[in-house]
Amino acid sequence: MGFDPWDAAFVADPYPAYRELREQGRALWWEATGQWLVPHYADVSALLRDRRLGRTYLHRFTHEEFGRQAPPPGHEPFHVLNDNGLLDLEDPAHARVRRLVSKAFTPRTVEQLAPAVDRMARELVGRLLADGGGDLLTVVAEPLPVAVIAELLGVPESDRALLRPWSADICGMYELRPDEETARRAVRASVEFSAYLRELIAERRKEPGEDLISGLIAAHDDEGRLSEQEMISTCVLLLNAGHEATVNTTVNGWWALFRHPEQLASLKSEKLSTAVDELMRYDTPLQLFERWVLDDIQVGDTLIPRGAEVALLFGSANRDPARFERPDALDLVRADNPHLSFGAGIHYCLGAPLARRELTASFGALLADGVPPLKLVREPRWRDGYVIRGLDELLVEF
Repeated sequence: MGFDPWDAAFVADPYPAYRELREQGRALWWEATGQWLVPHYADVSALLRDRRLGRTYLHRFTHEEFGRQAPPPGHEPFHVLNDNGLLDLEDPAHARVRRLVSKAFTPRTVEQLAPAVDRMARELVGRLLADGGGDLLTVVAEPLPVAVIAELLGVPESDRALLRPWSADICGMYELRPDEETARRAVRASVEFSAYLRELIAERRKEPGEDLISGLIAAHDDEGRLSEQEMISTCVLLLNAGHEATVNTTVNGWWALFRHPEQLASLKSEKLSTAVDELMRYDTPLQLFERWVLDDIQVGDTLIPRGAEVALLFGSANRDPARFERPDALDLVRADNPHLSFGAGIHYCLGAPLARRELTASFGALLADGVPPLKLVREPRWRDGYVIRGLDELLVEF
């Protein structure tokens, strides 16, 4: 049926295959990973909010009761880190942790960061401009969100180079069927990153600052405080989710703009925030989101039993003609744009306002008065990996 996440041609352009999937049905069994593919916007949106599905099942069942195998013992450091983060917690633990994290990571936090985000974006674009061009991925797209999260957490500048490799290695485990080498790198990064944050938390306990880690330490309510592991997992999730989405939206977005020069030409005079949301819809950085079926659910004519796994196809949902007018057209002034790139329901991305701020700053700095127009040097290659989908490089010149 054309859906093949390990095929380079599919990764480069999955949208024709998504059209086929939507025509074939609402829930389609995919033998390769033993998952039900869900390609339609209405179903993806509804299932993201449906409490009969969960990011984990361990709050209700053991592995044996759910008919699943426990992860290998050697992978434990990754799973301890991952399973204590907001993305993989379910209620009541999710509600408690999100409530406490929200006390420290507030809209005011993002607002206070805004001048620093704008300054960092201008500095990075300045470096690209001074060199006459280069790889937009490594010079602007990657350093900006890492620097912002590091600033937010209070990570010293001398240590910031550690963050991107750790994040990339951990995120490798979110791909479909990760191999043992990917798992080994993820485990090592989980151990190293956790140890680093444990030291940073200990320092902030002694000398609190204005950073998010100090805020997480101080956050409390009638039910108590965050555990050290919950703080560590929260910090890692902020980096992983925040920077992977921002990096790939930046480069995927520019690649889309280069292929739509009339849209790019009009962008300076349009609202950047609207344009950023359209770029996220048009070529979302997170193509697939997995959920476990905790109780039988009906999707169309298909009964999906408890114990199954569904793969919610964000990339397909965001191009569904049943929800979006001219879904395959890039329209930077699209007003009706409830894309699902930030998720929905209780797992809606906590960092969405910060991601939007970073993207607006990045695109704004590259489109500012006095900055010559960007030009593509050569057609880019897509990185290996489909779930978190992005370019390997994006070479540009002014």
